[in-house]
Amino acid sequence: MWWIFALLSAFFAALTAVFAKVGIKGVDTDLATAIRTVIILILAWGIAFFRGGTATFNTLTKQNLIFLCLSGVATGLSWIFYFKALQMGKVSQVAPVDKLSVAIAIILSVIFLNEKISTLGIIGVVLIISGTIVLIYS
Repeated sequence: MWWIFALLSAFFAALTAVFAKVGIKGVDTDLATAIRTVIILILAWGIAFFRGGTATFNTLTKQNLIFLCLSGVATGLSWIFYFKALQMGKVSQVAPVDKLSVAIAIILSVIFLNEKISTLGIIGVVLIISGTIVLIYS
């Protein structure tokens, strides 16, 4: 079942790139990121509230909060750089390079989370990196 959510994530990420490219024409990318963030903030808190996620707020540990905040900082920086890249480049090149994060996440998960990676997984990472390089120069 997880893969359905992953596919939906990929689909909406693709829409994000296309919508953002149109939306940032003639707009400061920092302002565009701020507007996008407000919408996401409202949507995320609305979903958490209506689905009962806020009921467990008091169970968050200090470690949860630290790492969720670090994740938020990383997300914000990712969006700022993504919008700047979209403003300067083509969606067909920026989006695939952005998805290089898949390979980077796998590598970081092996290094920092001690996750195991199969031979096929290594081949997949190499293919993602290779494909990204090809798309950069296409």
